[in-house]
Amino acid sequence: MPVFGPIKRKELITYLGQAGFSGPYSGGKHQFMLKGHLRVRIPNPHRADIGKNLLMRILREAGIDREAWERL
Repeated sequence: MPVFGPIKRKELITYLGQAGFSGPYSGGKHQFMLKGHLRVRIPNPHRADIGKNLLMRILREAGIDREAWERL
């Protein structure tokens, strides 16, 4: 179960895959993952973890609420 907080990019991709998203695929400036008609941008790799605020925006874009995220 992922805790709602800072997360590594690789873990984000893994958990989005468990939520039914496929990818990541190469896009313009960012990679993205797909689930049906939903397209979620994935942050580029950096040394630091993905922060709580950015994670919240990514999950909102993916249609995943906090409780569903923590149940993965």
